[in-house]
Amino acid sequence: MPSKFPLLRDNALIYGRLLPVEEPHLIERYNKALKAFGLKPTKLKSFEIDRTGFSPQVAEEFDDYDYLDPNGINRRFIILTPSQRDLPVVHTAFSNTSQLMFEFMSKNQRAIDALTIKDVIYGEIEDSVSKVEDIEDLLSINQVEFRVLSAEDVLGKAAELGKLVDRLKQEPDAWRDDKMLEEMVELAKVCGDIRENTLVPDQVIFRHNAYWTSHFGGLYVFVDPDATTVIGDPAAPGFRRSRPWQVSYLSIHDADKVFRFLAGTGRIELPRASWVEQSGYLEHRAEMVVRSLIREAEPKRNLSDVDKV
Repeated sequence: MPSKFPLLRDNALIYGRLLPVEEPHLIERYNKALKAFGLKPTKLKSFEIDRTGFSPQVAEEFDDYDYLDPNGINRRFIILTPSQRDLPVVHTAFSNTSQLMFEFMSKNQRAIDALTIKDVIYGEIEDSVSKVEDIEDLLSINQVEFRVLSAEDVLGKAAELGKLVDRLKQEPDAWRDDKMLEEMVELAKVCGDIRENTLVPDQVIFRHNAYWTSHFGGLYVFVDPDATTVIGDPAAPGFRRSRPWQVSYLSIHDADKVFRFLAGTGRIELPRASWVEQSGYLEHRAEMVVRSLIREAEPKRNLSDVDKV
């Protein structure tokens, strides 16, 4: 599959600041996560990933840019390293995917640090619906929950070891059970000392009150304490019909109403003279106008060495 937008990609205007994956053991772990999702392994010897583990190169190889988001909801993720937290998200159906991943990785940093030493973390950002067919489906999403798994089942083994540790503490004669003690030793070889290393992410439920989604040609949802507002194309299924007593609908084509809503709720900052003067915006616009006029009059004129007047 040819690269999408090759000019933009070659100049790092899209898919920039991604993390190179070249080490064989990381590629092997990535393939284990792909296999767990029911996907074929990548044959690439190197590729790049974003915060969610999405790779443009793997997407091109698979001829599928939605290989981690097949339904446009319940986004899949693959975490190879804690450093993914500081990467962008370059392909998503929901604008809040990036912030949700950042919060999950920040809140569970110790567990992710410990797990990724030995294993790959993968899973889904689960919503309350499995597919989006109507605006009502979007309005039904109140929160998301991260379903977290690991290829070598380090998470499951850590939980099992924790239960055995509790049993050892609570049952007076448990220390006589050689079979149990041997099992604990074998589990500890995989998990390490779970008293010191937090291996199980415990903060997995998050809520966001504003997002954009690519569904229905692009749609915005804003949840405020006293009202919910949806901005989108009136042709979207469920527009002005889903929860009309609770939701205000604004047409994306009505620029005046959209502007008044955003300004009235403090979501945009109105231009101020003091800001405009300091920003250099007017000077920049004036320069662009002058350059445009010169190019119209003299198309072959070289403006690369022209000084500002």
